[in-house]
Amino acid sequence: MRPRFSHELEGSVEETRSYIVERIEESGADCEVKSFPGFICLRVPLEQRRLWSPRLNVSLEASGHGGTTAHGTYGPNANMWSLLLYFGLIVGSLGLFSSILGFCQWSLGMRPWGLWISGIMLGLILALYLAAQFGQKLGAQQTFRLHQIYESAVGRTVEIL
Repeated sequence: MRPRFSHELEGSVEETRSYIVERIEESGADCEVKSFPGFICLRVPLEQRRLWSPRLNVSLEASGHGGTTAHGTYGPNANMWSLLLYFGLIVGSLGLFSSILGFCQWSLGMRPWGLWISGIMLGLILALYLAAQFGQKLGAQQTFRLHQIYESAVGRTVEIL
């Protein structure tokens, strides 16, 4: 559901992290950079941030030949991601338990009203998926801008999968 990329860079993890952060800060790019050992987060500036605004999380890992592998994932801010995750878990759990209840009612010859609840939960999961896709479309321009900033920092084109 979330766009991602992966590619190889030269240098150690810390050298690569420092290089990327310095290049972004030197360019005066319109983004907020948070840097931790082995991790970089690019976010839309606070004054431009909306509910659907994306952020780019880049984790840096040492590769076998002395370089660094960068794994990037675009997604919503942590509070929105948590909201989507917990809503999905609650609706999924209610759907599972109502399905079990409905099939038990059906096998005992009772009226299976639990299946109606599981159908509603299935509809809510579909609505959640569509809302996530809609949010991706609303944040596409900001995602593209973050990707351009990252590509200019690493000095090469990076394909999003």
